Amino acid sequence: MASVFSFLKPYRFPALFALVLMLIELAVELIQPYLMAKVIDEGILKEQLSTVLLWGGVMTGISLLSFLSGVTNSFYAAHVSQSYGNDIRRVLYEKIQRFSFANLNQYPTASLITRLTNDVTQLQNTIFMGLRIMMRAPLLIIGAMIMAFVVNSKLALILIVTVPFVFLFLVYVLQKGRKQFGEVQKRLDKVNSVMRENLTAMRLIKAFLRQKHESSRFNQESSQLMEKTSDALRFMETIMPILLFVMNVSILGLLWFGRAEINQGGVKVGEVVAIINYALRITSSLSVLSFIVSAFSRFRASADRVSEVLTEKVDQHDHDGGTEQYASLTGKIEFKQVSFRYPGTAVTVIEDLSFVIRHKQTVAVLGATGSGKTSLFQLIPRLYDADQGEVLIDDQNVNRFNMQQLRMQIGYVPQESLLFTGSVKENILWGKTDASMEEVITAAKDAQIHETICKFPDQYETKLGQKGVNLSGGQKQRLSIARALIRKPQILLLDDSTSALDLQTERKLLEAVKTYDCTTLIVTQKISTAIHADLVLLLEDGRLLAKGNHDSLLAFSPLYQRIYQSQLEEGRIENAQGAK
Repeated sequence: MASVFSFLKPYRFPALFALVLMLIELAVELIQPYLMAKVIDEGILKEQLSTVLLWGGVMTGISLLSFLSGVTNSFYAAHVSQSYGNDIRRVLYEKIQRFSFANLNQYPTASLITRLTNDVTQLQNTIFMGLRIMMRAPLLIIGAMIMAFVVNSKLALILIVTVPFVFLFLVYVLQKGRKQFGEVQKRLDKVNSVMRENLTAMRLIKAFLRQKHESSRFNQESSQLMEKTSDALRFMETIMPILLFVMNVSILGLLWFGRAEINQGGVKVGEVVAIINYALRITSSLSVLSFIVSAFSRFRASADRVSEVLTEKVDQHDHDGGTEQYASLTGKIEFKQVSFRYPGTAVTVIEDLSFVIRHKQTVAVLGATGSGKTSLFQLIPRLYDADQGEVLIDDQNVNRFNMQQLRMQIGYVPQESLLFTGSVKENILWGKTDASMEEVITAAKDAQIHETICKFPDQYETKLGQKGVNLSGGQKQRLSIARALIRKPQILLLDDSTSALDLQTERKLLEAVKTYDCTTLIVTQKISTAIHADLVLLLEDGRLLAKGNHDSLLAFSPLYQRIYQSQLEEGRIENAQGAK
């Protein structure tokens, strides 16, 4: 909670001013019944018109002051709450950007989206209410009780007996409501998760005719959200009838004892009217307070979820003494007895892996699904850290590099081609934001995508849909490769990112890559790619089964021989051999 409230610090003066204005409104509301008693007892009952006009004029003047204070308070409350929401959303997003892959594994994407949107909205709305009405309700109750004592202490005792019971009841409701609305937000996470999966995979759902199944799955999660929300709201709605019953009983008591006191001459009519007025104001404030308790229950649940992300410890950073900077890498890579498993899992995906890759070598990494190829790639730019052993670049442990500088010299193309909404040019410039148009075109040509781009209606200014939805698989792969090539990396990592390319296009691409002064690692299932590599690493279950060039592995590795033979029979190698 403290981490959430700390974002109010820059706006403490506007917030304080808003509270002062709210207190002016409150003071006017509290003084009016007292002045009303004056009008009745000293003016109307005594038929003193001048007194009625005097106190009536005072009431009108302070009502105008209250109106102006309320309008100005709303302005400042909106300014503080919206600025607060903007700041917390920005810092939350920046914190997520700093998360390592291990941190991100702890939070589903849908949950992070909910926290950035719905939860932050709950926080800023509650801050607005806090500056506008939230403090006003409890203060009005306390102030009304005090003023009731000022008017007549005997009748005020009835309120003293009633109000503490009401406060204890509201505290209980707040605690229970917090838990219930916490469950509501978790259910909202699940609904968002299903929606995100469905919208992302809509083409696949249609292709496999799974609309009914996915609709049923969505309806199930949505129904559970509805049930949890209904339970929480029903519980919160029980507050109002109970509060009204208690306060109406107290008002009846005031009327009963007030009538008796008037008959005995111990209380004036105006005093009874004033105290009844205070009781009615307390009742209306309690109805507002019940709404506030509901909102604050949601606030507490959302604050806990936002604080969880804000206080999450980023488990990967530049270690002490480990921020050495190098002007340029040469691209030598060495693994020394490296073992790795994903955080929170017991399965070792890389075990005792050792090899050396020299500068400007082209390395093909082969292996079955789950053999550790992608995991190996992710250790090089420190997307994950090895559990045991050392990953060295230019004979220096990667932990000693400044992560930003290290990653700036690595071109990484993941298995899934991720493109962003924007133009073709903007997507390529992701690799190097200050690149010239000439560099963009050169990278596109080397990635074998330039001719395709020139056929687009707006060429490099052609707008892409989300994730490049208006491109084919091969086009997305080549555009992703162009994005990596434009930064002229010292190390290029192609994680099975040529799978959608035909042999001729892939060969041209790899020939273009060889003109770059970089070390290239390619995850592939194609022997045709391995044939042209300087070094082939053959992985199985996270272990290095064999290494060498194509000819040596073909001579000595039974597994490589089987892969070669199967692809030869499929006719996938002949052309590549001819081109070698």
